Amino acid sequence: MPALSRMLACLMAMIVLLGGKSAFAADPFAGMDVKTPRARIEAPAFTLPDIDGQQVRLSDFKGKVVLLNFWATWCAPCLEEMPDMQLLWEKSREEGFVILAVAADRGSKEQVVAFAQELALTFPVLLDPDGNVRNRYEVAALPMSYLIGRDGKISGRVIGSKAWASQEAFTLIDHLLRQR
Repeated sequence: MPALSRMLACLMAMIVLLGGKSAFAADPFAGMDVKTPRARIEAPAFTLPDIDGQQVRLSDFKGKVVLLNFWATWCAPCLEEMPDMQLLWEKSREEGFVILAVAADRGSKEQVVAFAQELALTFPVLLDPDGNVRNRYEVAALPMSYLIGRDGKISGRVIGSKAWASQEAFTLIDHLLRQR
């Protein structure tokens, strides 16, 4: 009988795996290789101009889940993930999700504006030519993103380009949107 029990346990495990459950189902952060902090802290406040010249404050988005992405027009991995970010934005913005894309370009804003127009980006694109906000967030490589919960605290950090239009990303953002 113990052999039958082991066989049933193995069969149940296979059913779970074949039923679409993954090792990441219990931890939505792992599927996107998000580094979570030991203790969640308040995201550093900032105000930056967007590409239209309007001042945008992080605090304007309290109560929403924020993907704060640091990028540059000259960064190839940054450019690869932008179309996926647009798809994620389109899917989740009505549910309380926002993307703030902070451009690290130091020159004129025209190259950033041209890039945003070329990709038809509709999420806020902000300008940080002096690097003050990048320094506050200790950005050492591009792209780098922070996930900020509805409570204004940092939920995780992502280094490198990610597939933001993937099922793992959708699961992660849905998880963060459900947290209050």
